Amino acid sequence: MESQRYKLTIAYDGTNFHGWQRQTTPDGQVLRTVQGEMIMAMQRLFAQPINLVGASRTDTGVHAMGQIGHFNAASRVPVERMAKAITGRLPDDIEVRKAEVASPEFDAITDTKNKQYRYRLYCSDHRPLGMRHMVYHCFYDLDLDRMNDAARRLIGTHDVEGLSAAGHGRANTVRTIYDCQVSQHGDEFHIVVQGSGFLYNMVRIIAGTLMEVGRGHFEPSVIDTILETADRRHAGPTLPPQGLCLEWISYDEVNPT
Repeated sequence: MESQRYKLTIAYDGTNFHGWQRQTTPDGQVLRTVQGEMIMAMQRLFAQPINLVGASRTDTGVHAMGQIGHFNAASRVPVERMAKAITGRLPDDIEVRKAEVASPEFDAITDTKNKQYRYRLYCSDHRPLGMRHMVYHCFYDLDLDRMNDAARRLIGTHDVEGLSAAGHGRANTVRTIYDCQVSQHGDEFHIVVQGSGFLYNMVRIIAGTLMEVGRGHFEPSVIDTILETADRRHAGPTLPPQGLCLEWISYDEVNPT
């Protein structure tokens, strides 16, 4: 049977995972990761070694609705049944939403053109019981207009090193932000950002900076300062991972408006 390349769309609740990528501690302990659980399930299904490549290395506690992965396999499972067949062998905090045959050259990482993340701030005196693993509890009164003023300044192609954690490991720190908006939904403020790619902790730092703008601690022009100086010290805190979700990844060319 001939091997083919497949593309998977994957969703997960990141609460109980040490991120996407397989990891082993220095003393040999295998950590629970999304990639690790996926590969174990897929090797049971396909009865062969599987190398699953994920488009985005989400961190511990970060969620996804539209992670993309690719792998090669000689499969007897029809592609229209593959998503359910893999999901049936996975723990209940991961789901394969879609399986497709891909071209042999398709690469989930290098072919990415655009991706969207959402960060959810829950702003209330009351605790976010029932959704505390999906939002960040913010105690401040936030100004939506100020936050959107700052968010718009992020749109464009910039050196974004000042919005990244130290040790990101990337030689090139220029990225294009296609859109960044903040919206209010009852007690929640949602920060939605689209871009060609993101450095380590970048979206969580953007969220922390916009929160500081919204509560009046920073002016919206702080974004201009961060982009001009590439100095992390001008940005806000790195917010915790639980409010962050990778919503989708696109492989279509982007035509910025």
